[in-house]
Amino acid sequence: MQLPTALVPLRNGVFRHLWVATVIGWLGTWLQNTGAGWLMTSLAPNPVIVAAVQAATIMPVFLLALPGGALADIVDRRIFLTACQCWTFAAAALLAVLTITGSMTAWWLLALTFAIGIGNALVNPAWNAVIPELVPREDLVQAIALNGIGFNLTRAVGPALAGFLILVGGSGLTFSAYALAILAPIAALLFWQRNSRHFTGLPRENFLPAMRAGMRFVRNTPAIQSAMVRTMAYSIPASAPWALLPLFVRHDLQLGAGMYGLILGAMGIGGVTSGLLLPKVRGKLSRGGTVMACTTLSCIGMVIVGLSHHWLPTAGGMLLFGLGWTSAFATIQAAAQLVCPPWVRARALSIFQLAQNGALTVGSFAWGWIGDQIGLSQTFLASAAVGIVLMLLVRFFSIEAIVRAAPKPSEVIAPLPEAPAPEFVPILRHARGSVMEMAYYRVEGGQRTEFLRLMNEVHQLRGRTGATFWQLYSDVAHPEHWVEVWSMESWTEHLREVVRLSEDDKRLLAALTVFQHDVERPARLLAVNPQDHLAQAVERDHLRLAGAAYQVAEKRGHA
Repeated sequence: MQLPTALVPLRNGVFRHLWVATVIGWLGTWLQNTGAGWLMTSLAPNPVIVAAVQAATIMPVFLLALPGGALADIVDRRIFLTACQCWTFAAAALLAVLTITGSMTAWWLLALTFAIGIGNALVNPAWNAVIPELVPREDLVQAIALNGIGFNLTRAVGPALAGFLILVGGSGLTFSAYALAILAPIAALLFWQRNSRHFTGLPRENFLPAMRAGMRFVRNTPAIQSAMVRTMAYSIPASAPWALLPLFVRHDLQLGAGMYGLILGAMGIGGVTSGLLLPKVRGKLSRGGTVMACTTLSCIGMVIVGLSHHWLPTAGGMLLFGLGWTSAFATIQAAAQLVCPPWVRARALSIFQLAQNGALTVGSFAWGWIGDQIGLSQTFLASAAVGIVLMLLVRFFSIEAIVRAAPKPSEVIAPLPEAPAPEFVPILRHARGSVMEMAYYRVEGGQRTEFLRLMNEVHQLRGRTGATFWQLYSDVAHPEHWVEVWSMESWTEHLREVVRLSEDDKRLLAALTVFQHDVERPARLLAVNPQDHLAQAVERDHLRLAGAAYQVAEKRGHA
């Protein structure tokens, strides 16, 4: 039996088991989110406190995005994921016990929601990074799409199921179901026999340098920066429904948990529908146009919610909001992910998520405070207006795909740097000094404009691959001679430069070969501490003298 296109990745057994387990975990997450939001409306029915539940869920992602991404890139992901899920299970079990025994308070609820958020914040980048290990390259796009389908299906079913469980046994029952759901991914991870890490000949990156490398990559990649701006512009207004809907349903609509779950389920249905329609929309609209259309849909949905006094138009408004929410985030995140090479993908996407969840966190607090001042209905209307204004302001931050044309074939071969001297070979791997690299170019007057345009892009390329310093120099006596200088943190980081180059980066460097100096070869200089170097030189001299004295004594002995 042939699987539908969207389900093709499930033919890979390991991915299938982990995906099913992850979907169960996502379902539990929606039970916890819905139960926590509803429980807080009775523990502390204040818009700011209720909004703080959503903020406590998102804030750990904001705080731990980059560390989690760095860890996901440098440690064994199976062990890391298992440990994070065990942490989440412990927090969920305590949440259930305190609620069932009647010991839950508003502050305990916020603290445990935050603890659960820590686990989720660390799991997300690791899961994103592990997918390419589980499916062949031709199934990767479908695997990412299948994750979206699973997530939105659980969002459609989870809140409604949570509402039913709250009616039957209260929020304690939803928290208990959530704790049991976490056992599914833990079991799947324990049974996963992951292949050992592929040996590249280079040592594993250290934690802090890995974080710095991730930040440098994002700082020197305009496409990711534009995606971050676009996701923040959407997330700030879109955080209002997530933060205020529980209180709006209970106090403004005078409805119970069952209807709250039904209204959230309508948003999930909108998300699934959006995922199914997105391929057709992309065929007619650009990425930027798709995001603007989705933002408009979400804002219209928030306006309908703000004007509603009945559950039916509220559900319709959340349906429209879900249509925009899913496709907007999917489109923006795809734009960011496609420019990230594998070596830094988890870190770069973590920083992207930091911007997204930071905006959601700030928005949740802001709309909670505004709701307390002007009322919930007016806050929904205000958030829609802010969404339209931000959409128009950031439309110039392009997230469209840009593919560099391959350079024309050239007979010029880029010169390579000289091999390290024999005396340096044993110490380079463990050398603590930074490495300065120099490349020489010869540029005639008519080529200067094109050369400077390329070097402006090379500046960002060097930063993406790890350079901590970059500068271009022109010879004042010979204007046609130019020198590019950049520094790496260590010799090992210098060796990583080649493996960090994307195909687009390689095409950019190929375009520079026509300017390569035909005499001067690229140079690599190791930073040296004179005092340490002097001590080593003295030690070498002592050893040399001792060896010579031994040889003289040996000759005299034979004589």
